[in-house]
Amino acid sequence: MSREPRGPNEKLGTVLALAGISNAGLARRVNDLGAQRGLTLRYDKTSVARWVSKGMVPQGAAPHLIAAAIGSKLGRPVPLHEIGLADADPAPEVGLAFPRDIGQAVRSATELYRLDLAGRRGGVGIWQSLAGSFSVSAYATPASRWLISPADSSVAREPKDAEDGTTAASTSGTAAPDAIPPQRVGHSDVTKLREAAEDARRWDSKYGGGDWRSSMVPECLRVDAAPLLLGSYSDEVGRSLFGATAELTRLAGWMAFDTGQQEAAQRYYIQALRLARAAADVPLGGYVLASMSLQATYRGFADEGVDLAQAALERNRGLATARTMSFFRLVEARAQAKSGDGPACGAALKSSEGWLERSRAGDPDPSWLDFYSHERFAADAAECYRDLRLPRQVRRFTEQALARPTEEFVRSHGLRLVVSAVAELESGNLDAACAAGA
Repeated sequence: MSREPRGPNEKLGTVLALAGISNAGLARRVNDLGAQRGLTLRYDKTSVARWVSKGMVPQGAAPHLIAAAIGSKLGRPVPLHEIGLADADPAPEVGLAFPRDIGQAVRSATELYRLDLAGRRGGVGIWQSLAGSFSVSAYATPASRWLISPADSSVAREPKDAEDGTTAASTSGTAAPDAIPPQRVGHSDVTKLREAAEDARRWDSKYGGGDWRSSMVPECLRVDAAPLLLGSYSDEVGRSLFGATAELTRLAGWMAFDTGQQEAAQRYYIQALRLARAAADVPLGGYVLASMSLQATYRGFADEGVDLAQAALERNRGLATARTMSFFRLVEARAQAKSGDGPACGAALKSSEGWLERSRAGDPDPSWLDFYSHERFAADAAECYRDLRLPRQVRRFTEQALARPTEEFVRSHGLRLVVSAVAELESGNLDAACAAGA
C-alpha cells in the first residue's frame, strides 16, 4: 500500500534519471532487496510510476529500500530527502554526519544511540530495513575532516550550555535532543565507561560480537554515555569523556560488523571518529580509521581500505607508539592482499613487523591495543597469504599464530584453524585441510 498522493515527486524522477534506472528496474531492485530481508514485495513499473507521477509514498521499509537501490547504482548514500521521501523516516541519515561543531557532534552521536534502541525493539529493526545501504564513499568526508583537524580546540560544556544545548565551542544554539537534567561529569563517571569498554573487549575476544554481553554495549551508550555527553564538564574531563565514549562507540561498530550489520557498523565508526577528534586522541582516531579500512576491505573495496589504513598511519607519525604503528601497517597489508598486490602487501608486512620489533614492554600503548601481539601479527599475515593463495606462507605464519594461549582468545584460535584449513583445501591438500581444522 501507499500513502495519499502529494503531487508529482520530481525529486525521485530526477534521481532515477541521473542513476539511469528505469521504472521496471527500480521495482525489481526494491523487490530483490526486500526478499533479502525476508519481505515479500510485488512492486512493478506501474508502482514506480505512481511514486513519481502522483507522489504516492510506499509504506513500511520500502522508502529505505528505494534509497538503498538507487544508492547502490550511484555508489553513494542517498538520503530520503534527496528522493522526496524524507517524511517517511529520517533514520537513514542518522549517524552518517561528521559535524564540525562539537554540539552538533554530541547530538549526532546520541541520536544514533537512540536509533539503535528503536531498531532492537522494532522486531524487523531499523538495521534490517537499511540493509544494503552501506557505501564506502560515506567515509570520505569523515576521513578528510579528521585528517585536516584531528582535534577540537575546546570541548568544555558549562551548566548553562548543558541546559540550552550549546557548548563553549558552539555557536549553533542547537537544542539538546533529550530533556535530561544536566549533571556535572567527573572523572569517576568516565572511569565507569572505560571499565565497561574493557569488559566488552575481553568478552569480544573470547566469544565475538554476537554474544549477549557484547550486545549490551549499545545499551551502555544510550543509558550511561549519552546523559554524560549531554551534561556539563571541564575541557579536561570532557576530553576524557569523549575518548571513553569513542572507544565504546567503536566497539559497538566492531560488534555490528562482526554480526553482519554493516550499516550499523558504518554509522558507529563515523561517530567514533568524530568523538575521537573531540577527545584530541589521534591514535584512537587512527584505530577507528583502521576499523573502517577492515570493513571496506571486507566489503570488496580494497583500494579504499588501503587509503584509510595509510591515512591512519601517516597522521600518527611521531604520535603513536611503535606497536600502534605496526597495527596500522598490518591493516594496510590486509587491504593490499585483498587487492591482489603481493609486493605491496609484502612491503607492508615487513614494515609492520619492523615496527613491532621496535616496541617495548614499557611503551605507553593504549589499552584498546592489548590484543595485538606477535601472534596476532602472524595470524593476520597468514590471512594475507591466504588471500594471495600462497599456502606455504600460510602454514608458516599459522604455526606462529597458534602459539598464543587459547583461554583468553578462544574465538581467534578457532578462526586461525579455519584459515589454515581453507588454505590447504585451496591448494588441493584435502588431508592436510582436515587435519588443520580438527
